[in-house]
Amino acid sequence: MGGLACVVLALGSAALGTSVPAATVASRSVSAVEWKPCPTYSDEVIKSLGAPSEQIPQFRAQLKRLECGTISVPLDYRRPEGRKISIAFTRLKAVGTEHRLGALAIAPGGPGGSGYLDPIATTLRNKEIARLNDRYDLIGLDPRGVNYSTKTSCAGTPPPNAGPGPLTKASAKRIYEAQAADNAACGRSDPAFLGQLTTANVARDLDRVRAALGERRFNILGFSWGTWLGAVYRSLFADRTGRVFLDSPAPPYTSFAEHDKGVAEATERNFARMAAWLARYHTTYGLGATAQQVRAAVLKLRHDYDANPKTFTDLNRPIDGSSIAQLAGTTSPQWPQAGRALAELRDATGSQAPPTVKKIFGAEPAKPVPGAPEMMNMTMNRATVCNEDESRHGFSAAWTAYQQRLKRNPVTAFYFGAGCAGWPLPVQQTRVHRTGGSLVLSGHRYDIMSAYKWTLQMQAAIGGKVYTVDDDVHVSATRVPECAADVVAYFTTGRIDHGCSGEKVPTPTDPQQAGSRT
Repeated sequence: MGGLACVVLALGSAALGTSVPAATVASRSVSAVEWKPCPTYSDEVIKSLGAPSEQIPQFRAQLKRLECGTISVPLDYRRPEGRKISIAFTRLKAVGTEHRLGALAIAPGGPGGSGYLDPIATTLRNKEIARLNDRYDLIGLDPRGVNYSTKTSCAGTPPPNAGPGPLTKASAKRIYEAQAADNAACGRSDPAFLGQLTTANVARDLDRVRAALGERRFNILGFSWGTWLGAVYRSLFADRTGRVFLDSPAPPYTSFAEHDKGVAEATERNFARMAAWLARYHTTYGLGATAQQVRAAVLKLRHDYDANPKTFTDLNRPIDGSSIAQLAGTTSPQWPQAGRALAELRDATGSQAPPTVKKIFGAEPAKPVPGAPEMMNMTMNRATVCNEDESRHGFSAAWTAYQQRLKRNPVTAFYFGAGCAGWPLPVQQTRVHRTGGSLVLSGHRYDIMSAYKWTLQMQAAIGGKVYTVDDDVHVSATRVPECAADVVAYFTTGRIDHGCSGEKVPTPTDPQQAGSRT
């Protein structure tokens, strides 16, 4: 298991920023927009961004419509006359200007995710959600620290390899100390800049974009961490906020430790659905005819591979109990392939990995495509999460929490890390609160990256209406046409019902045709 230990600083995690009243930061001096030609991209780059070949002409047509600009903002809003940084953003003007309803800012995931091309991605996703651009200008944002905005970099150091099998306390301590030292080195590399990477400051930057564009208010469509950005923006700038739809909401607090606990619990709960699904297709997978039998079989498989990890000649990593936990912790689009891999590992005897196991665990990381924009900046991710993490556990607390996760979630829990231990910059917090205005919180009932209970907790903190998506697919509300139509109707009329069915649970498919992401 030690070989799989890594620092994962955000899976739809929440974050907070410094507590500075909105009036303090709403400077009268607003930077003018510097409009510039949008970047050009090769077909290879466009495909690397997720557009299939047949959509490349449509992508290019939308890129011609896209406007690209930057504004100058204070690095530190408490010192508005001090150092300035550049914030990059885009605008895709509404097609139907006669019936235009305003500007809709798309708050990206992360933290650290680029939203620069989100206006184009939205119009290509499906014909339902593309209708947002009929009556709204779509605004994309590169948060400070990301892609075309001012940024810095501190390359992370991989944690030591603890070897296969159950993680020992001694190995965990080595991992913890290495990660804490790496956090400390990163935080000290550029503290003046890194210390200003907070969600509240990103919200303030977004409000400067609004002012520079001459918009009286921004409507907001937020995804994952972008839901926290949307909640913070709404709390700081209630009078400048229109309709808000937050998909896969973060919780209304910042704690790396609580985040890990919530994700682990949600993943184990979702495995119960996976077990029932595998039982339904027992003739295909042979893991048990009831959910209870499947759970027992997978748990036994985990224990067996922890006791006797297997090294296959064509894989560069051993398969141990944490590998079984990873397969058991997948979401429904990956169940057909994960089920096949579990069945193969139950019967594996040869020196080479079974085909589905090799496809999943032997996949090479995608190589960077020259000229591609940065889609995720892990320095911004680490700095924003750690600046706002109120836990920062010592080793003893981190080890105890890990042991509790294993005990409470025995099939799917496996991750151990130091979180934000060692981060040298002070904790910065703000609190979201109730305001007036229209708000929808789109919670996914079985989401493992943004637990459904977080949606209810966020509603208790800031109000709004809960729109329940009955699936386990993170931020799927704009991807499923049925749900996307509701999102468009909300932004058009202000009204929405109580939910949609979301992504359909698949039926078994040939693993050679199934996706390989776990």
